[in-house]
Amino acid sequence: MNLVEKKRVNVVVTNGIIMALYLALTILVSPVASGAIQFRISESLNHLVVFNRKFLWGIFGGVVVYNAIFGMGWLDVVFGGGQTLLALSLTALLQNVIKNTKVRLALNVLFFSGSMFMIAWMLNLTAQLPFWPTYGWTALSEAIIMTISAPIMFYLDKRLHFKQQL
Repeated sequence: MNLVEKKRVNVVVTNGIIMALYLALTILVSPVASGAIQFRISESLNHLVVFNRKFLWGIFGGVVVYNAIFGMGWLDVVFGGGQTLLALSLTALLQNVIKNTKVRLALNVLFFSGSMFMIAWMLNLTAQLPFWPTYGWTALSEAIIMTISAPIMFYLDKRLHFKQQL
């Protein structure tokens, strides 16, 4: 196997591990992982894209698989996966534009919290929850977990060097 193939395999395996970790962390807190107020510890993994955009597919895959198995049906897969892909993509696009990691972490929190309108819309469609209060609660709960985890991921990166892992 040549070097390019080894790197490609490394990316796929690492993303598979991230996907499994996302699933395990979400299942761990499953009573509060879904609905209008969500506290998924696994959402802290969203910050990995701040350090290396190649982690995007493992996080996205974890969300899609969790929502497909434990979620509210195919709309949860589409809206939850779409919300995650939107926010991760915005952060990944800024990797070469904004060099300051702390700024990218803050923007990642904003992207994920702001894009929770997609989850509120899905909950409005599936559970007939009112859009604006649901958006407020989902955005707030996302902002809390992402804000708490941002400095943790920043300091983990200092030890583990996420950018160099792939």
